[in-house]
Amino acid sequence: MKRKIVEIDEAKCTGCGLCANACHEGAIAMVDGKAKLVKDDYCDGMGDCLPECPVGAIKIVEREAAAYDEKAVQERNMAKMQEKMKAGGMALHPDGHTPPLGGCPGKAMRTFNRTGGPGAPLLGHPLRGQPSVGGYVPAMADMEVGPPDFQYSIPQSQLAQWPCQIRLVPVKAPFFNGAKLLIAADCTAYAYANFHQEFMRGKVTIVGCPKLDPVDYTEKLTEILRENDIKSLTIVRMEVPCCGGLEMAAKKALQASGKFIPWQVVTISLDGRILDA
Repeated sequence: MKRKIVEIDEAKCTGCGLCANACHEGAIAMVDGKAKLVKDDYCDGMGDCLPECPVGAIKIVEREAAAYDEKAVQERNMAKMQEKMKAGGMALHPDGHTPPLGGCPGKAMRTFNRTGGPGAPLLGHPLRGQPSVGGYVPAMADMEVGPPDFQYSIPQSQLAQWPCQIRLVPVKAPFFNGAKLLIAADCTAYAYANFHQEFMRGKVTIVGCPKLDPVDYTEKLTEILRENDIKSLTIVRMEVPCCGGLEMAAKKALQASGKFIPWQVVTISLDGRILDA
């Protein structure tokens, strides 16, 4: 099959080994002092190794290659973990197995039970760096607050699942089933103050930056929409032109999926206002 996969320029490679360490799937190994792609089916094509190379010897190409074998990667990583535990004299689980691993720890799926509320009410004047009921309130000393019995609350995160990066999230996952999907540019949550409550609440959120990520999101977003029961799609982007890549990828993915899914695009200004929805 023709797909995206990493390519290493051996002439540029200095043999530092940083890319091999960054490849949690084990597709890259050091051979005769040079980094080599030794297993096509271990490479997911996401390019986690790219930013680690100090000389730019790695790039993503599209060529004929064996399909990424996630099961084989999991079995490899499990075997390596078992070897390390045995070598270190550590006991395995009673059934003789270690917990299943999926490559990079950052890709391990988790879901969070969010109530959707603003958070627990707190009393009194918060002090910078001082613990209050419900946790630290490091920045609220700069806020105008009422009398000592004034009630305020720490906003609750509305992130419903992990991972949330488009490059790390699996194509098919239980949290996608029946989900309202939010595809957001990385910067939007920083620019728009009430992002969690207004956009993330009740949705599965995935984020990315088309300027910083050296990949085209279209193919992966297409598979996510095609393989899961997505109920609605919201795209939140910044007003800067480069953010148009995220919007375009999502629109192309929706069209390529062959599904009719209600969708909308929301644009955030650089100073944190909603420009259109």
